[in-house]
Amino acid sequence: MGGFFGTVSQVDCVADLFYGTDYNSHLGTRRGGLATYNPQQRVFTRSIHNLESSYFRTKFETSLPKFEGATSGIGIISDTDAQPLVLNSHLGRFAIATVGKVNNIEALEKELLAQNMHFAELSSGQTNQTELIALLLIQGKDFVDGIENVFRHIVGSCSLLLLTEDGIIAARDDWGRTPVVIGKKKGAYAVTSETTAFPNLDYDTEHFLGPGEIVRLRADSMEQLRAPQEHCQICSFLWIYYGFPTSTYEGRNVEEMRYDNGEMMAAEDHTDVDCVCGIPDSGVGMALGYAAGMNKPYQRAISKYTPTWPRSFTPANQEMRSLVARMKLIANRDMLRGKRVLFCDDSIVRGTQLRDNVNVLFDDGAREVHIRIACPPLIYPCPYIGFTSSKSILELITRRVINELEGDPNKNLEKYATTGSPEYERMVDAIRERLGLTSLKFNKLETLVQAIGLPKCKLCTHCFDGTGCCGSGKATE
Repeated sequence: MGGFFGTVSQVDCVADLFYGTDYNSHLGTRRGGLATYNPQQRVFTRSIHNLESSYFRTKFETSLPKFEGATSGIGIISDTDAQPLVLNSHLGRFAIATVGKVNNIEALEKELLAQNMHFAELSSGQTNQTELIALLLIQGKDFVDGIENVFRHIVGSCSLLLLTEDGIIAARDDWGRTPVVIGKKKGAYAVTSETTAFPNLDYDTEHFLGPGEIVRLRADSMEQLRAPQEHCQICSFLWIYYGFPTSTYEGRNVEEMRYDNGEMMAAEDHTDVDCVCGIPDSGVGMALGYAAGMNKPYQRAISKYTPTWPRSFTPANQEMRSLVARMKLIANRDMLRGKRVLFCDDSIVRGTQLRDNVNVLFDDGAREVHIRIACPPLIYPCPYIGFTSSKSILELITRRVINELEGDPNKNLEKYATTGSPEYERMVDAIRERLGLTSLKFNKLETLVQAIGLPKCKLCTHCFDGTGCCGSGKATE
């Protein structure tokens, strides 16, 4: 996915930029970048580092002196390409950072090359997505017109920050799939993907950008350049998995949603267990709510060891991802031995990591292992923000099971996505058996939507039921 942070200040902004960007580190794992503007020297300065084997703070601490004197800047934690990029165009000099996913990048690439444009940046041998967006942007007569041109052309999603000589321009994806939030303190404005970035830097949340809304930030003002759209399709996985517990999207706090989601699920669950446990980190809030709803004790029967282990999906190799995931989760044998334990988790994608974890839990003495998942089964890969990195639909455990049951991974998907249908029940039981679980239950879509607290039409639930559109056309598998 990725996350960004930007700030415009009356004084040096480097410390705020550094820590604010770092507070988005849970949203991406590949690249980190900073770009600043020094108004006294009229100079843009940029630095980009690889984050696949280390953390943002570690990579950038030694680079900070070269940004000294900057009063505005943008930072990015990217799951895709190297950014920010710094360009000079008829619109002026600017730096750009983007969060999103462009599904029609090859078609747009051909179109731009046919217009005698060229691409200078390559990421893993492919066109840099942010550069492509920048080339679409500079076709406009001004920045707003350019951003609207981006919205018209891309299939997928794109939120962006532009660092100019006259402040920062922030734009939220035209369908609002990813959040953009404005913060304010004396003498400065900030913009970020995560409200978590604000409290320790003394910013107060000022404004949640609506879908397609564009604003310009200066140290002493916020100016709306484009009004928001009425429609919205914010990603529901922000609350389920991506979001940090202290963050808020569309006025709904992540941890509150996870607690309520677990409590609502528990109200329909009469399984007799000894305790409830959350698989850290994103399963903990749900488990606390589940324990309260079942009137069962919450216990930390499994803990996460993170001082030396990066996030489980950091390595490109699936075998290494699975190893990392196993190494950082440590079961508490003394709390498992002889117990019937119900574990809460955010989702099941491939199922490989969970299967390994379940084997460990039984080996460490658990008598029963019950799993409750915060969302419905993932039937469709994400075409909008890239929640899963699946190269094939058969990497999804649901599709592998459907393929075994039907001889075709694409058959009867609507039936398999319908909670309670015979097809759904067969699929869930097959997954349960494959993972070696005592019982397995997924959340109902209706319960998930209720827990988030937004109308279904305002949420993207494509992963579960295949619904969703993105302006320039519906993305396909």
